Amino acid sequence: MDSLITAAARALATGDPLGALNRVALRDDPPALALRGLAMAQLGDLPKARSLLQRAARTFSPKETLARARCIVAEAEIALATRDVIAGHLGWPAKALDTARAVLEQHGDRINAAHARQLEIRRLLLIGHLDEAERALAQLDPAPLPPAWRAAHELTVAGIAIRRLRIKAAHAALTRAERAAREARIPALMAEVESVSHTLHSPAARLITHGKEHSLLLAEVEALLTSKTFIVDACRYAVRHAGTTIPLNTRPVLFTLARALAEAWPGDVSRSDLLVRAFRAKHADDSHRARLRVEIGRLRKALRPLADIAATKDGFALIPHVARKVAVLATPVEEEHASVLAFLADGESWSSSALALALGASQRTVQRALDELATAGKVQSFGRARARRWMTPPMAGFTTTLLLPAALPDN
Repeated sequence: MDSLITAAARALATGDPLGALNRVALRDDPPALALRGLAMAQLGDLPKARSLLQRAARTFSPKETLARARCIVAEAEIALATRDVIAGHLGWPAKALDTARAVLEQHGDRINAAHARQLEIRRLLLIGHLDEAERALAQLDPAPLPPAWRAAHELTVAGIAIRRLRIKAAHAALTRAERAAREARIPALMAEVESVSHTLHSPAARLITHGKEHSLLLAEVEALLTSKTFIVDACRYAVRHAGTTIPLNTRPVLFTLARALAEAWPGDVSRSDLLVRAFRAKHADDSHRARLRVEIGRLRKALRPLADIAATKDGFALIPHVARKVAVLATPVEEEHASVLAFLADGESWSSSALALALGASQRTVQRALDELATAGKVQSFGRARARRWMTPPMAGFTTTLLLPAALPDN
């Protein structure tokens, strides 16, 4: 390898993409194309970076399998950053990255092999497969890795801990990540660590009790879920108390009734108010009132392990068996299509197909939601057809709502 290529690679490793481009910008040989692609990625021009890496991969000879594998890993990282399903990593068959990782390991490039595994773990984390991400992370030893890779590893550890609501573990991982990022002396990496740390000190949920509400940090959410409070969880549509969880995510009417009763506790809720909230019945008739009695009976049966529902003169009241406090835990923002906004709140650009994969919904459903949000001015798009991407800036003062729904454990 010639001296300019070596110098450019060293510049990239220290976070100096302009220094790397100064050495290889006018060269079109495969190693230079690959380094130019990596430099453009660091500068934020991801489409150009992907194009250069693809050219490099095509230009390397069939015998240069190691170089090709490195290009695949780099392209996967770009695809992950752009949330690209069709041409990128979220929808990329795992075999492609596994093959590249195997080639890297066979050639003794353990650092890039570990990086390939990290990309797969980050993908699993992004789409909410936390159990798989934790199992894969347990197989990865960060000790031999350079500082920049150790920082990325600790950021992944912190990401899982945040979503599991293990806030003490998240703080510890971010401390290690900050130390490694400073050792690597890469400003962008230090900024990323600082950004993740900021989420721990930003409102992540709302607590509603006695008709009043206030914001909670993630650590406060963790403390609430381990307390003896009777919780109606509007993040995961469940009722929780002392380690017992009653899921109501497939029974929206019952959850709506439970939430109304919890918000009014220790008072009751009138039948007319329950009819409006559960059935949107502005003018209730006998059929509505009969249905309310049926649904209250079903809710009473579902909550029997934790509480009772008593009929009052005007309506119904929630009566926990043991708990002395009742609260509703809600996301920072509640509106239609909130789950789509939660993913877009990371500030990255997403394709509709990537959102559909991450949400487990059909692409048509997601596209319809995006169109409605765009009409309301809450999201914006750029590009056309398959290159169309959607994004919205993060809400000032709030951590992404994505953190909370994925975090709450289903006991």
